[in-house]
Amino acid sequence: MSGDKQGLQTHLQSGLTTTCRCWAITRTDGQMFGFTDHDMELSFDGMRFKASTGLTAAAIEQATGLSIDNSEAMGALSDAAVTEGDIEAGRFDGAEVRAWLVNWAEPEQRLLQFRGSIGELRRGGGAFHAELRGLTDLLNRPLGRVYQKPCTAVLGDKNCRFNTDASGYWAEGEVAAVSESGTLALSGAATPADGWFDGGRLDVLTGSAIGLWSMIKRDRVADSGRELTLWSGVGGGLAVGDRVRLTAGCDKRMNTCRFKFNNLLNFQGFPDLPGEDWVMAVPKKHNPNSGGSRR
Repeated sequence: MSGDKQGLQTHLQSGLTTTCRCWAITRTDGQMFGFTDHDMELSFDGMRFKASTGLTAAAIEQATGLSIDNSEAMGALSDAAVTEGDIEAGRFDGAEVRAWLVNWAEPEQRLLQFRGSIGELRRGGGAFHAELRGLTDLLNRPLGRVYQKPCTAVLGDKNCRFNTDASGYWAEGEVAAVSESGTLALSGAATPADGWFDGGRLDVLTGSAIGLWSMIKRDRVADSGRELTLWSGVGGGLAVGDRVRLTAGCDKRMNTCRFKFNNLLNFQGFPDLPGEDWVMAVPKKHNPNSGGSRR
């Protein structure tokens, strides 16, 4: 909630102010953090805003129209709040940020000045720098449907509608070994066949990297389970004994949608779009260009 704006306005006009700034960060996993640049802890909206965290922010630039509000937050890395391991694992990527101007003597007198998300995060020298992106940043994202041969849906989303919890399309196992090259050996996930999880997803269920995920590049059946190569490592690091869940991969082709997932009705691609070679088509004696199908 924004609080008592009128009370804050009256306080600011008094000429003698007791104001500070407060920030609330909500990660995509639901964990919330509260910070303030005041020298004492504050509480409102059911949240505690910790002091002495070293968190500061540059002046918030705001404008009318569709200009993008932007700012930058800077703070110290600590075991109690923002850790280097969490940043490396990507746990703060895309986190929601809210910033208030608060009368610390009367916290109910406050104004919500900024709402957006964390963009680029940098760290070094025991500190972090977080780019803050306003809500209008969403307008920079391309919208609309892409007309292409492969499917544009993500397996299991509202357009695909496939149930990824269906039997045979997922498996769970434990990490048996992690090589220096990033290849994982899993036990307890020996079925189904080779390549079933190529292009699929690996979700970490236990261990220090719980809640993180990565895409699967290569999947092969091994003697006691499976061997996986990931496109990128899991930020939090996987250890022997961690339990993971595998979801089948989809290469976006029509035949895969039809024969592997039996979901052709929801295929979101256009397999009959002509390729670039149609531009070079010329009249032929035995294969006239009648305007009909070129398949």
